[in-house]
Amino acid sequence: MPVKKHLVFSGQSYWYRSKYSGFVSQNQKVAVYLDFENKKDHHLGVPLPKGIVRVYKADKSGAQQFIGEDRIDHTATDEKVRVKMGEAFDVVADRKQMSWHPMGTCNSESEWEISIRNHKDNAETVEIVEPAAGDWEIMTSSHPATKVDAHTFTFTVNVPKNGATKVTYRVAVKWC
Repeated sequence: MPVKKHLVFSGQSYWYRSKYSGFVSQNQKVAVYLDFENKKDHHLGVPLPKGIVRVYKADKSGAQQFIGEDRIDHTATDEKVRVKMGEAFDVVADRKQMSWHPMGTCNSESEWEISIRNHKDNAETVEIVEPAAGDWEIMTSSHPATKVDAHTFTFTVNVPKNGATKVTYRVAVKWC
């Protein structure tokens, strides 16, 4: 069955409402998810019951090694399933507020820097998920931002092997 691994670094919507002095988080581990579709073509295609999914991976000798587990909800046929495997110990990120300016009672403009470090021997793609409650607008960004829905934007960045990638952006947020 085709399985896609996703590395996800997530923020918090309340961070846009206050001034922080420097780092909001340091050495935060990046979450690892496995996504697959419950389709007949993928040797599934039956309703999956709510419960624990355990994931194993063959090692060099072919023996199955337990690599993680997660709980899933009841999942209908032809729906997507996301299993959280935990956090990557070798992909970490820092989040730093570079500036914050109140623009009234319940709106602000702030600038952020996210530095993602990859200590693996292969390049990785990391999705940065930024929840922003209320109305928001990206003013500038070093990487293209994607609007997921009314309260979320993302950046998808490539991080070189044994390297780092820095994402900067300025966002205006109105929360009431």
